[in-house]
Amino acid sequence: MRQEEIFPTCPAGDCEFLVKRARELVSEDPWAAKAWLITARTLYPADFNIQYEMYIIERNAERTTSAGRLLYDMFINFPDQPVVWREISVITSALRNDCQDKHAQFLRGLFETLPGRIQCEMLLKATEQCFNTLEKAEMLLLLLRRFPDSVVQHGVSLGESLLEAENVEDLDTPVNCFRKLFVCDVLPLIMNNLDMRLPPSLLYKYMHKAAEFYICYVTRGPSIDGQMQGGQEGGLKSPGVLRGAQRYVIDGLSEKSSVVSEPWERLLDILAVVGARCEWQGDKGSRSYMELLQRVKELCRYLPSLEGDTLARCCSQVVTCAALVFFRSAYLYVSMIQPSLFHGHSSLGAGPWILLEDLSLVFSDIEVEKGSSKHAHKKRKLADGREKTMSSDDEESAGKGRGRHILVNKTEMPAWTETLDSFRTARESWDLLHSHEALESEFNKMCAAWKTDTWLWFRIFLTDMIIYQGQYRKALSSLLQMASFQSPACQTPPGGGSLENHRALIQQASCHYALGEHRLSCEKLLEVVGGLVPQTQELGKSSEDPAKPRLKPRKGNDLRLLPCTSKAILPYCLQLMLACFKLRAFTDMRDDLALGHVVVLLQHDWPQGETLFLKAVDKICQQGSFQYENFFNYVTNIDMLEEFAYLRTNEGGRVQLELLPNQGMLIKNPSPALGVEFNPLLLPGAQPTDRHHTVTRGITKGVKEDFRLAMERQVSRCGENLLTVLHRFCINEKIILVQSLP
Repeated sequence: MRQEEIFPTCPAGDCEFLVKRARELVSEDPWAAKAWLITARTLYPADFNIQYEMYIIERNAERTTSAGRLLYDMFINFPDQPVVWREISVITSALRNDCQDKHAQFLRGLFETLPGRIQCEMLLKATEQCFNTLEKAEMLLLLLRRFPDSVVQHGVSLGESLLEAENVEDLDTPVNCFRKLFVCDVLPLIMNNLDMRLPPSLLYKYMHKAAEFYICYVTRGPSIDGQMQGGQEGGLKSPGVLRGAQRYVIDGLSEKSSVVSEPWERLLDILAVVGARCEWQGDKGSRSYMELLQRVKELCRYLPSLEGDTLARCCSQVVTCAALVFFRSAYLYVSMIQPSLFHGHSSLGAGPWILLEDLSLVFSDIEVEKGSSKHAHKKRKLADGREKTMSSDDEESAGKGRGRHILVNKTEMPAWTETLDSFRTARESWDLLHSHEALESEFNKMCAAWKTDTWLWFRIFLTDMIIYQGQYRKALSSLLQMASFQSPACQTPPGGGSLENHRALIQQASCHYALGEHRLSCEKLLEVVGGLVPQTQELGKSSEDPAKPRLKPRKGNDLRLLPCTSKAILPYCLQLMLACFKLRAFTDMRDDLALGHVVVLLQHDWPQGETLFLKAVDKICQQGSFQYENFFNYVTNIDMLEEFAYLRTNEGGRVQLELLPNQGMLIKNPSPALGVEFNPLLLPGAQPTDRHHTVTRGITKGVKEDFRLAMERQVSRCGENLLTVLHRFCINEKIILVQSLP
């Protein structure tokens, strides 16, 4: 029988009939269906529908080899068919993602059956079919990974297209999908391909792009929803301290693709390749950042003798290396003192640490021996051999640089060694980058390109470094600039109170004090104290904590890292106010108001200030009189009350004391437990053998009744929470405290 009699005369009808017949037989007899299609293909080898149907049957049956062969035929013979490209798109999608389901594995296996030349051509043409920049880049990246030889032809163009896309999109942060693909995926392929010949200018450009990405990635701030959007609003690249979910997804990438492991190590690897290709002087392929710093230090010794291109090449090497050491060390320091700024840190409840002037010498830096014989104090010494206590410090680690020490409580900051080492290394790198005009100029260009002036964490480090250098006026300007960075999103973590918002105020107060601007310092301190809540007093606990080491007093130019907690900040504020008033109170001019403030403030951390208090008493005796109408409002220290009671006696010199602003109100309702005979009193928690006090000597013999009753009533207040009393003193007397200072 002739073929014309078996099949319809219309070729299109013939094909449709054969394909339809094969489809009907697939579920019942797949081999018969296959036979029909083989026959149809033999008769009509140029018909696409027949070959496509054969491919669908093989693909659905997951027969890898035969499906791959049919796909190859369609790609060669029918390259313009849209359904072919849809199929290729599904396969390349499976190649790009990490899905491990059975069908995805089949598609990847199908692709592997194709000849290498066809794979390369297919990926190239698939790339041309992509109109989305990110998808096109991922497709081309797939090609470069599978066929390293293509890196020479397509590597740089792919990298430039990603950087161009980033510029076109005008993204707010370098931590975006385009830069991530370039730095983490494309750049290693380019750098590690020995056949690539790139000019030094391009190598430095790519190095700086990678450095900016890795630094911004490491220092990224926590976001509320845990997702970084490419067009994020706001001026800070280290935003706030709100802690969201620990998930982090770069817009345009999957969560897994958004993760960058060991960024500092990756950066060091890229640097080693750039150094080798640029033939850096003295380059030994450093394996650590400290080695890197040491190497450029040695190189800097030769800078003054260099000129022209040699100087330019050397400067590029020094700035690139020293800048990476600097930013890494600065980040490590800030991540220790304010971890809540950064994404992924586990110190959820950890408040910041603040670098301030050390006040350990506030009780001991005034000479007290001269004239001490003018008044025979009732109680010469509370205890023999007592030394002032202070927090642990870093005698070995921080005694370098400009000769200033940074004191820190080792118990409260276990990682104090790493913190101070990072701070020192960052300072050394900074000094190196500013040791030569050419270095400073190039480093400033890098900072301008990266917009480092918008990095809050970086501003925090710069402020601390400026304070360390003693440039307090410049530090005040930096603190004001930092305050302008704060956004409504920059709130404190749960349980952190409002202290973190006051850190700049506390540092401003410390800087004003160092500049001798005591009134401005006091204003800032009182603003801070107004937002604090006094801690509950621990009764029976002496200020001489045996856990504190006894250290030799240092010179008065030390600094201290202090935790930003109410427990630490309120005592510091009280000490700093004492330091401000002390200088005025002990001048040759008489100032009873300043001297009275000093007496009130000396109650804190008693008996640390006993020697200074006795000096105040000496001055009062020399004056012969003393007027301070707030005395009975805020002085509750039993030792001080005892001394002032003694001053009114004949033995004490019959000093005229005017301590009662309104006698009638102050002596109302004296304690019923205190009679005229008025027994010796004990401080709460004290032992009878070591805290035996009486304030009656001479009071009932010729002393005014109102003073005696006021003193008796005051003794009954000795058990009050002293921090609460002093906090109330700062709040209620805010205006007079500020006005008392010039």
